[in-house]
Amino acid sequence: MMQTVKFYLAEHPSIVKFRWSHSQSWGSTWSFLVTSIAFYLAVATFLHLLLALIARGGRRRPIPLGPIPALHSLTMALISATIFAGILLSAASEIRETRWFWRRTKTPFQWLLCFPIGTRPSGRVFFWSYMYYLSRFVHMLRTFVSILSARRLVFFQLFNHIILTVVSFLWLEFSQSFQVLGIMLATMVYSAVYGYRFWTAIGLPGACFPFVLNCQIALLGGNLVCHVGVLLLHFMKGGCNGIGAWVFNSVLNGAVMLLFLNFYVRMHIMRRKRKRKVKEEVVVGRNNGGQNQIAGRDDEDDDEDIKLI
Repeated sequence: MMQTVKFYLAEHPSIVKFRWSHSQSWGSTWSFLVTSIAFYLAVATFLHLLLALIARGGRRRPIPLGPIPALHSLTMALISATIFAGILLSAASEIRETRWFWRRTKTPFQWLLCFPIGTRPSGRVFFWSYMYYLSRFVHMLRTFVSILSARRLVFFQLFNHIILTVVSFLWLEFSQSFQVLGIMLATMVYSAVYGYRFWTAIGLPGACFPFVLNCQIALLGGNLVCHVGVLLLHFMKGGCNGIGAWVFNSVLNGAVMLLFLNFYVRMHIMRRKRKRKVKEEVVVGRNNGGQNQIAGRDDEDDDEDIKLI
């Protein structure tokens, strides 16, 4: 059983012989990247404005989507789990087969962070990097689900999806270092988050703590540690492949982290103000001899405002 799984995830000829090519790989051109992002922005903005125009003068009510959010979450959880397993097995095979070339200068963990100079975008790990790049377009569908269900467009979610799509494209285009661990971290977290969202979407009880927010923080923290590791290895081990693209990606990831921290701080402040207001209303209600029924929001609902995943 394991041998069959390993064959289809790491040893299949189409995986082993994969090569990132503008002429052979779908979606591999700069024009496709720019056009698809522009289309994504245009459709999301149009849908948001259309719903705002329809609801003008009245209360914005969510549009019932039935099982669509649950199906999207289940699909993303399965895709992410498959990519995680595939790149894990592929990285182990690549290390085993190419270690003779770089074993005097790097350990296997260092290879995961820092590709040797001259690495080309071909082989197993780049096949799964390509699958991860394509999965970013499935991730984008989450934006439209949010617009229809919550009747609002969150700029941070839009910006984050665009940035991560560009980053995943640059990983392939410049054979950038760090991408193996980056994909492992991302797909592991996506599997957990989307699995949890599917769990709650079908009516099962949610966690008693902000699960999605904690996963987002863990992902950002892991990426930060890996970026520091790439920088150290680049100067200590004779250079890492694709370091120019890595610098550009680091700036983009830094922008995402700053936006996330801004959202997180704002939500934390709003949550404290809400709790203080609830306490004041309870005190006033008791003093007046009345009973106040106060409806609050779960922490997990607050986390949905921080659209990182």
